[in-house]
Amino acid sequence: MLKTTPILNSAMIEVLARVGHGQVIVVSDAGLPRPAEVPVIDLAVVPGLPGFVPVVRAILAATALESYVATVESHQSEPFIQLEPDLQSLRPEHISHAEFKQRLPTAAVIIRTGECTPFVNIALVAGVVF
Repeated sequence: MLKTTPILNSAMIEVLARVGHGQVIVVSDAGLPRPAEVPVIDLAVVPGLPGFVPVVRAILAATALESYVATVESHQSEPFIQLEPDLQSLRPEHISHAEFKQRLPTAAVIIRTGECTPFVNIALVAGVVF
């Protein structure tokens, strides 16, 4: 559910507007395996572009969210350290990378970035604007 939309990518705007309460938006690094049944918005151009942090920040600014799921392996990575202030209002859950991959088929969408830091993935759980 969109709050506002500073996002320019039309596929992202469409998906974010359609996502309902409790549905999951995954923002992934360049290497995360993607289940065939989950729609993918592939933003990756070259290694590092776009980075994980600006993509997550754009979604945080545009979308009503209630929680997030990240891997234990990524929690102390530089991208997550940068995002810490942005994520403070969301309820966190930390799971293993293996469990994160097992949950991927339930995602509404996977947004692939050019991020090449290992295990830097996040599942953002949609909230409501009221």
